[in-house]
Amino acid sequence: RYSLFYNHLKNIEESEGGLDKFTKSYKSFGVNQLADGGIYCKEWAPGAEAVFLAGDFNGWNPSSHPYKKLEYGKWELFIPPEDGQSPVPHGSKLKVVIRAQNGALLYRISPWARYVVRDEDKVNYDWVHWNPPQSYIHKNPSPKRLKSLRIYESHVGIASPEGKVASYKNFTYNVLPRIKDLGYNCVQLMAIMEHAYYASFGYQVTSFFAASSRYGTPDDLKEMIDVAHSMGITVLLDVVHSHASKNSEDGLNQFDGTDSCFFHSGYRGNHQLWDSRLFDYANWEVLRFLLSNLRMWIEDYRFDGFRFDGVTSMLYHHHGIGTGFSGDYNEYFGLHVDEDALCYLMLANHMINTLHPECITIAEDVSGMPALCRPVAEGGGGFDYRLAMAIPDKWIQIIKELKDEDWNMGNIVHTLTNRRYEEKYIAYAESHDQALVGDKTLAFRLMDAEMYTNMSVLMPLTPVIDRGIQLHKMIRLITHALGGESYLNFMGNEFGHPEWLDFPRIGNNESYHYARRQFNLTEDDLLRYKFLNAFDRDMNKLEERFGWLASPQAYVSEKHESNKVIAFERAGLIFIFNFHPYQSYVDYRVVVFKYKILLDSDAGEYGGHQRLDHRTEYFSEHYPHNYRPNSIMVSKLSGGLFVLFSFYFHL
Repeated sequence: RYSLFYNHLKNIEESEGGLDKFTKSYKSFGVNQLADGGIYCKEWAPGAEAVFLAGDFNGWNPSSHPYKKLEYGKWELFIPPEDGQSPVPHGSKLKVVIRAQNGALLYRISPWARYVVRDEDKVNYDWVHWNPPQSYIHKNPSPKRLKSLRIYESHVGIASPEGKVASYKNFTYNVLPRIKDLGYNCVQLMAIMEHAYYASFGYQVTSFFAASSRYGTPDDLKEMIDVAHSMGITVLLDVVHSHASKNSEDGLNQFDGTDSCFFHSGYRGNHQLWDSRLFDYANWEVLRFLLSNLRMWIEDYRFDGFRFDGVTSMLYHHHGIGTGFSGDYNEYFGLHVDEDALCYLMLANHMINTLHPECITIAEDVSGMPALCRPVAEGGGGFDYRLAMAIPDKWIQIIKELKDEDWNMGNIVHTLTNRRYEEKYIAYAESHDQALVGDKTLAFRLMDAEMYTNMSVLMPLTPVIDRGIQLHKMIRLITHALGGESYLNFMGNEFGHPEWLDFPRIGNNESYHYARRQFNLTEDDLLRYKFLNAFDRDMNKLEERFGWLASPQAYVSEKHESNKVIAFERAGLIFIFNFHPYQSYVDYRVVVFKYKILLDSDAGEYGGHQRLDHRTEYFSEHYPHNYRPNSIMVSKLSGGLFVLFSFYFHL
């Protein structure tokens, strides 16, 4: 694998003048404005008989501006300036006209298009030339590389209580301050790369170099990222290089009139579950396209890194379909591994680490490919983090299938600590996957229909709501503290958002009712959502203070099956969780001397029963024997030792 990577890198150095020049191709391909006002156009269309540029600027004449054919399937066109002005005005519409091998004229959007829009009365997107007189100028430097990530996974379009497509501006001025207040230091943006089908959640990309216009302009996105940087928030892009939409009128599919071009032809070029096209990672121009795409998002928009979607599908010829992974090394090495795709990922990470070492990359891989998060120089994949995808599945399985008294402490600890040596993991109790229609969030699984009737503080606290609120806090905290080297939360789940996520589509009469996040619920003092929101905020602020995510893995000192108690130490903190459904404990033995409570989920501010004076400093022999805690955190004042008791039920 390393040999394949090295040979690719060497060929790029010899044939293209180096990786730096090769990955700057986004400045020459597509339609680019020259300093003298002229326009330079370049495309790769190996299957085309001829290529032309048509648009508003030439009255949509399909043959007046032909491209010149170059080597290796490339085509170029230079349009001189007119009286020192651009011949293609800003905001005018364009199309690349391909004469296919059968003689047909195909009107296509350039794969390198920077801005595409869809008129309300149309189905397909139009390519709009984006060259404003004054582009947005970034004012704030990117944050320094973080030691630990507290990631707020976000979708701009649903980031509003209103039933509509929300904007970049809304996210900038209404959502970013909320993220900052909650203690998250990183936002991961989904559905930014343009996608014609809104309900695809951004995972059926049609224009890879275009920021989605349904939320606003490219400058609006640049401003949003700049404001995030001013708050010290790192911004990651959820990048989709694992597949592409099948759209041909406004996508990459059949760009040059053939079944291949950017993709494998035939069966290998189609994903049977996603109904999408699969890239040919062995193709030189595909590497140029994808690597340049990453660099454009970093350098033009100032993204601080990427979460690579669908890495498992990329790594294997079977794409993970109908395949389980037990950890046996035979599953990761052999002819079933797509070495070309793995080599692309190594090249991508090498490029990012070389040219922008401050950037972060995350792999969404469920297979557990060894060394995926080790440096390329070691023969690894080069990623900084991988998602701990087994953790949310484990919580769902426990809540869905087991009675409270049957929870297995050892199994929980094993799932939370089962990580490859020296590879960093991002822990999460749930992500956007669990919020989608057809699935259920943790809050919904725990409290279900009572979330609609019994979340008011004016209503009696029912056993279902009491149990749900306490377990929601405990699950998130133990995942945060034990599950990895970073933490992720999907927007709204921090306060137990009561509704699933469903985008407008024919099946729901194109409704936006469920394509929103009701942040307003946390601002209503009469609703219990505010308690979960406050606990999530203080949990993050506590990690910011003590840095357990950047500390070595925890030492687990107890996983008691009959007591249902888990205890571990990390970053000088001792965490103790009691998952017993009905048994509380007095004088549970913990090795501390002098301590003070730091975080108590039983406090009234978190929807608890407020049984302990948080201002009191305790010596271990003076622990209040009559107190049966729900969830408390205490600190030893000498020596830096901290203790967390997390008990979800009380007698």
